[in-house]
Amino acid sequence: MSDTENKNTAADAQEEVVESPDVHFEPLVKLEDVVVKTHEEDEEPIFKMRAKLFRFDTEGKEWKERGTGDVKLLKHNSTKKIRLLMRRDKTLKVCANHYITEDMILSPNVGSDRSWVWNVAADLVDDEAERQLLAIRFGNSENANKFKDAFDDARESNKKTAAAESGDKKEGEAEQADKEDKEDKKADEESKPEDESKE
Repeated sequence: MSDTENKNTAADAQEEVVESPDVHFEPLVKLEDVVVKTHEEDEEPIFKMRAKLFRFDTEGKEWKERGTGDVKLLKHNSTKKIRLLMRRDKTLKVCANHYITEDMILSPNVGSDRSWVWNVAADLVDDEAERQLLAIRFGNSENANKFKDAFDDARESNKKTAAAESGDKKEGEAEQADKEDKEDKKADEESKPEDESKE
């Protein structure tokens, strides 16, 4: 049996394959890089903090969790409008997306110094505008107060931007009306017959 054992160990030694760290396999399919757009490319983040978002379910008369993640206040580079955007961790699904308007007022949530409640006329989640009552909770009251300050500043900034836009529209409309009046006068003068008294 010793001969058989020796033959087996010799065969095992020959079958043993030495692994090489330089193994390379060519891919069967070539994948191209895909550019993923988040629609945040033209915006500058002015506030970012981790929080948990809730929405009030009117049918069940209870608060339902919408997601946990980073809440951001984003200022658009050209329009200067500020919106609130929040995405869930890991999936990055949008759980809050709306402009901050002057009628949005943060009120403290009952029984907590680290959460705020506000009404949203049009929250654009899943590409549908919905009226929502939202609540947001932070890790501590200091972070909650920082959010309130940033939210209030954003509301005032959007209010000024909206006032400037409406003022620009009124100025533009007035200029357009003046231009049209001048063109009408010029057309009237050109269409008048020449004075017959000169004959």
